[in-house]
Amino acid sequence: MKILDWYIIKKYLSTFIFVVGILMAIIVVIDVVEKMDDFIKRNAPLKAIIFDYYLNFIPYYANLLSPITVFIATVFVTAQLAARTEIIAILSSGVSFRRVLVPYLIGSCVVGAMIFYLTGWVIPNANKTRLAFEKKYTKDQFYFSGRNIHRKVAPDLYVYLESYDNSRDIGYRFTEEKIIGTEMKAKLFAQSVTWIPEKSKWKLTDYRIHTFDGLKETISSGIQKDTIVPNLVPADFGNNYMQYETYTLTELEDLIGELIKRGDDGVEIYQIEKYLRFTSPFAIMILTMMGVIVSARKSRQGVGFQIAFGFVLAFAYILIFIMGKTLAQIGSIPPMVAVWIPNFIFAVLSFILYFVVPR
Repeated sequence: MKILDWYIIKKYLSTFIFVVGILMAIIVVIDVVEKMDDFIKRNAPLKAIIFDYYLNFIPYYANLLSPITVFIATVFVTAQLAARTEIIAILSSGVSFRRVLVPYLIGSCVVGAMIFYLTGWVIPNANKTRLAFEKKYTKDQFYFSGRNIHRKVAPDLYVYLESYDNSRDIGYRFTEEKIIGTEMKAKLFAQSVTWIPEKSKWKLTDYRIHTFDGLKETISSGIQKDTIVPNLVPADFGNNYMQYETYTLTELEDLIGELIKRGDDGVEIYQIEKYLRFTSPFAIMILTMMGVIVSARKSRQGVGFQIAFGFVLAFAYILIFIMGKTLAQIGSIPPMVAVWIPNFIFAVLSFILYFVVPR
């Protein structure tokens, strides 16, 4: 059986690489056509286009489409084996169908381990270069357009800004509130706050401070004052386009811990990214097993029908994932549940198909 195992594993991996290559060639051509005007208008150097952008663009999208590519590769390989009656010959020799799944499982583990390493450390570093290129050559200049900004910067400290000018690092109508339990201890108002890089502090202009001790209130005011606002820096109002994809797994863990420590409400998107990197290898294995099950039978419609069916199931997986991710981002369900929902559904579906689909 070792010869047959190696035969299936090699076909599985080579087909996976082939499908990835074909899809990426198509996507790169489409992207070049779409962004050519931006490259020309902004005088993007050819070297930067090739090495900074597309060299990092390809692994990112290859990983993004891995659920589709691995499923299609599995269906293509298995459907070919079934069409040439090789599956029938294997089963007729006394080998169980469960044993036939072993080389596919080994191949999916290899792909899953590779994807885990790439998404954990390689692709995030590549994204830093790719996104920097996009911000410089393909995206419009960023201006912070947020209004009425509320931030929880510490467990008992809240800030408010009416608006922020990121070109000059000035915030307007600033308020800082210290609330312990349900009791307000202090409240600071300022007409504006300006970042001072040399001091790494904020300069308050026309400020007023209210402190409370039970029913007693003390008020002080001034023209200017330097202060430190915990966990609030100009970078918080910068361009954070796809920033969560630039953190390695280690950096992501540290960032999530810091966001939770200071009580930030925007931690869900980073938790989703973290859990997704752990669930991707399991998705590869589940989709591989399903691909074998649905395509192991010789079909009268031919290999093309089975491949088309594979596309439908793969896109269904992505659709379920997107729905779960959206619900997690708005706080309807926990991030871990959202990321695992597609895997759970397709694992149950694969288990059912294993007993239902004739072979």
